[in-house]
Amino acid sequence: MQRLGPIALIFHALFVAFIMAPLLMVIAVSFTDKGYLSLPTDGLSLRWFYAILDNPDFISAFWVSVWLGLLSASIAVAMAVPAALAMARRKFPGRDAISAFLLSPLMIPHLVLGVAFLQFYSKIGMGGSFAGLTAAHVVLVMPYALRLALASATGLPQDAEQAAMTLGASKFTVFRRITLPLILPGVAGGWILSFITSFDELTMSVFVASPATQTLPVRMYHHIAQTIDPLIASVSTVLIVLTFLLMLVLDRLYGLDKIFVGKG
Repeated sequence: MQRLGPIALIFHALFVAFIMAPLLMVIAVSFTDKGYLSLPTDGLSLRWFYAILDNPDFISAFWVSVWLGLLSASIAVAMAVPAALAMARRKFPGRDAISAFLLSPLMIPHLVLGVAFLQFYSKIGMGGSFAGLTAAHVVLVMPYALRLALASATGLPQDAEQAAMTLGASKFTVFRRITLPLILPGVAGGWILSFITSFDELTMSVFVASPATQTLPVRMYHHIAQTIDPLIASVSTVLIVLTFLLMLVLDRLYGLDKIFVGKG
């Protein structure tokens, strides 16, 4: 085991370097002073970070993605928690079929979902609306919220809940004071994964979004289709930094191991 120590350390170091290299390259390119993607560069400049402020389309698309992620993740979790509790604690006809139906978006390509939603919304008059975009993202992120909530609810002891109900607590009080805190790591992890998935979604959103409801990935895609300049690298760098800061705050306040692993 001691002989494998350095080999394992080198392997993990190379693996981390392989994963981080593209991100570091994007960050390095974003500080170029040239008008095109260039690395190495002759000098460092914040030119393309200032350019973000001169492009209100990117800023508005960012806030559309934020609100869309917040709404779709919250709605998905609100639907996933009762579904997970029902499937984890009850045996009823059609349980497996319902579970497969709720998880089916994981097996359907996003391109197919995008075309399907485009056709459906055009028939009912919801094409290009923010409500339609939110509903589509709820369908897309629902499996992530359900899987983690179901993992937390499976095998959850019910002794404390039964004791509380015998003492006169209502079902809502039992859920709020006992059940929800016990499954909170899975619920929080599902919400975060749902938000990230919604914020990062491109393939389906291209078909569903309109110019008024463009998300940030869609806006970046259209910008790349028109021109390739370091502006995309600077926007990507801002997103990388914001993601790192968010993960750091969550780890300090709550602990990423509790959210994603469920350790007490």
